[in-house]
Amino acid sequence: MARKQEPVLMHSISSQPLVFDELAHLAAALDTIGSMNIEMLDGYFTALICGPDIVLPSEYMLEVFGAETSLHVDDQFSDIPSLLRRHWNAIAAELHCTLTEQNAYMPILIERDDGVAPGNDWAHGFVRGVQMRPGSWDHLIHDEDHCGSMMPIMILHYENDFDPQLRPPPIPSEKRDALLEVMISGIANIYHFFEPYRQYECKPAGAHFPQKALAPNIAHGLTHCFEDYSLFFNVVRSLH
Repeated sequence: MARKQEPVLMHSISSQPLVFDELAHLAAALDTIGSMNIEMLDGYFTALICGPDIVLPSEYMLEVFGAETSLHVDDQFSDIPSLLRRHWNAIAAELHCTLTEQNAYMPILIERDDGVAPGNDWAHGFVRGVQMRPGSWDHLIHDEDHCGSMMPIMILHYENDFDPQLRPPPIPSEKRDALLEVMISGIANIYHFFEPYRQYECKPAGAHFPQKALAPNIAHGLTHCFEDYSLFFNVVRSLH
């Protein structure tokens, strides 16, 4: 019999969000020995938590630090594993709350010297999380009614791609904040979309799970603010 699952938490570790000093310490460790910065890590963890399949720490942590890195070599990094687990749990707890409350997960976005938070690194991290189980994400990416939640992430991920043909139209400075707002709203929508899949360990072949309709604010933002990107998004979707 199918068993309903709770949010995937790393047990025995608090879900209390990291305070500023802890985030700064984690960010410094990632910059020193990691393969992604704190913003990318946040996007990466968010995708893994949102997705339909469980990815074990033994697998996804290799993407963060690589196979050769040991966090126990230097005392200054000895607390990093627990900080990573707490940050994972905090994201998971906040996303789970969106199922029953009008709430949104606020991602970590690093501001440049000019005060702009581009959001590209967060999108890069999210896409790396998707790529851990790309086949499972096809359910969303190719769903005409719900795929729009991925558009802001794809726009930011490919914005500076080395292949000019994969770059979206330029993002006007006055639209970037709106794009980030739609992306943030879409995170909860993505989490909601995959909730029926996460609830069951065994999914019968051909099973259909009813999905939550696209939130009106997301639909409005995509239709009226980013319609120029629809052709780009369709090209990108064809690659996945």
